[in-house]
Amino acid sequence: MKVKVIRTEEEYKEALGHLESLMDAAPGSPEEDTLEVLSLLIERYEEEHFPVNLPDPIQAIKFRMEQQSLTQKDMQKYIGSQSKVSEVLNYKRPLSLNMIRSLNEGLGIPAEVLLQEPGGVIGDPEYDWREYPFVEMFNQGYFSNFDKPLYQAKEYGDELLIDLFSVFDSGLPEQVYCRNSDKEMDSNALKAWHARVLQIASAENLPEYSRDFLNDRFFREVISLSQLSEGPQLAKEYLNNKGIHFIVLKHLPKTYLDGACFKSIAGAPIIGMTLRHDRLDNFWFTLAHELAHLYFHLNDDNRAYFDDTDNVPNPDDPDCEPEADDFAGEILIKSEIWASISDRLLTHQDPDEIQEIARELSISPAIIAGRIRWETKNFFVLSNLIGQGQVRSQYF
Repeated sequence: MKVKVIRTEEEYKEALGHLESLMDAAPGSPEEDTLEVLSLLIERYEEEHFPVNLPDPIQAIKFRMEQQSLTQKDMQKYIGSQSKVSEVLNYKRPLSLNMIRSLNEGLGIPAEVLLQEPGGVIGDPEYDWREYPFVEMFNQGYFSNFDKPLYQAKEYGDELLIDLFSVFDSGLPEQVYCRNSDKEMDSNALKAWHARVLQIASAENLPEYSRDFLNDRFFREVISLSQLSEGPQLAKEYLNNKGIHFIVLKHLPKTYLDGACFKSIAGAPIIGMTLRHDRLDNFWFTLAHELAHLYFHLNDDNRAYFDDTDNVPNPDDPDCEPEADDFAGEILIKSEIWASISDRLLTHQDPDEIQEIARELSISPAIIAGRIRWETKNFFVLSNLIGQGQVRSQYF
């Protein structure tokens, strides 16, 4: 028989027969060399086609308990409370990574058995749930596949966060964050929000996106939806039909976030919004701002743009922000039109005139009122025109 890689069951049986004929090979002979090579080839074939199942982890724990005469009370130091020990040993609660780590270190039960992964290794914890706004994330459905209560979610926090952040396996994009607040931003919370938006987008099946969609007609049609009471919801449908994900997800504490623009796992554009401010003027400006990022900045580089659109421009913001602000203003009201009406509107701030001009421009009066409030830096005027409380109800 010619010694070669074994690929079929017939070759495997033939190799076994040949191996048996070589068992009496003299030490140092060519036959002994053939015997060793053939043994390795057979072993490789058997590992691939007849893998040995790992022992059941609970049975392995019980075996170690019997070996060392350990009681369920003794197991509390490795698993937790008496009830947890009972539930684990009765297959009513899965082992958490923390339990696995303790059982491996304390009782020497092999990691691959506890993990049920051949060659599995238990590293240090990757995440600490206490470093994230975990309660808010849980309540907002960030761990939708986990159907246990919050106290158990904390116990499996490492696993849940590993799963959430698996969307960044190809690398976390460079985060361009633009805001003027002097409050410290929670980067962990922002990362979690980013990951959850990517998760939601990955479950959507949209038409193919083309950058050719981004023309004057596209921007006019999007903003014209503002004149309709259900405009914010229709904007989502319009963008989705163009292959643009539009995800509304509540902000997390200390993110100070209104909108974002980045790519999905598959490379399609995503516009994310938090509706942190439940006002029509803020909704339409934030949307226009993120569309500007999509038009100018979301190209081949691996960047994600996050914006606090509620604050005044920050001189430390990257150059892309003034560009996005200017383009957003242009999308909402053409500069030549604003130049012809701004002096009068900024001086008189007449609600009737604002509504009449809005009808002529086919936009929401909230857009004009918001522009006036912004340019005068007087956020107490025209409160009845900015659409307070008219956005969130369309999404939440």
